Amino acid sequence: MDRLDHLEHLDKHLVDELALVARETIRDELRQQTRKQRRKAALYAASGALALYAGAALALALGLALSLGLPDWAAALITAVVLGVAAYVLRSAARPSASRPTAEHEGDLAAGRDHVVGGTAPGMPPGATAPAGYPPVPPVAPGGATGAPPQVGVDPEDPRRRNR
Repeated sequence: MDRLDHLEHLDKHLVDELALVARETIRDELRQQTRKQRRKAALYAASGALALYAGAALALALGLALSLGLPDWAAALITAVVLGVAAYVLRSAARPSASRPTAEHEGDLAAGRDHVVGGTAPGMPPGATAPAGYPPVPPVAPGGATGAPPQVGVDPEDPRRRNR
């Protein structure tokens, strides 16, 4: 029995050492990935900053070209309008407007289905009244949800009883 106890201690020591090596390996890998992601983020930020300066230089060139034939204020105003229109077009291309129906939305409207914001309701087959996977709810018995027997001679639909 003593030999088995000794082996059990060795197994526990081996497991602890393997766990330590695994943790260190994972930490090293995470450090390397973090370094790569930081470098990539810095490159994207630098790229965005340079693109911003390039756009400003392009806007300046457009304004200077227009100022050759127009007053300076008119050239600046036209440049601002051109940049505003470009920004609006890019924003519209990035996210479809609710007023501009998509092909899926037009099909729902033609079929007479109600439109759920964000798509279809989860688990709802087309034309269903309840989500799939849920059993129908039985009607409430005359005694109500408590199961008490109905009171004789009392109208449950009486408007005077609703506030009680």
